[in-house]
Amino acid sequence: MIKLKRAYEPPEEEDGFRVLVDRVWPRGIKREALALDLWLKEIGPSAQLRKWFGHDPAKWPAFCERYQAELKEKKEAVDLLKEKRASGTLTLVFSARDTEHNNAVALKKYLESV
Repeated sequence: MIKLKRAYEPPEEEDGFRVLVDRVWPRGIKREALALDLWLKEIGPSAQLRKWFGHDPAKWPAFCERYQAELKEKKEAVDLLKEKRASGTLTLVFSARDTEHNNAVALKKYLESV
């Protein structure tokens, strides 16, 4: 099972393995507060893709397509997440305000398809 959770929400025991999937640390949060098991920076979209997208919902389909192309080049990181998902609950932690159009949502969709 894969769950999504904003970095600004409190961690819960049922989150299972918690992974921050952003390249940039969430603003205003101390490391201890996130209760992460892993910060997997390299799984986040490239700076170029992130800036191009700018959380514009109109660019969402194109962002997903481009991000999936990047993920195909990150086999080791993707395999690690698949392994953690297979052994229990995996929670992808993200900092974006938009809970419907962000890299964690796209990553979850990708992980569920591979």
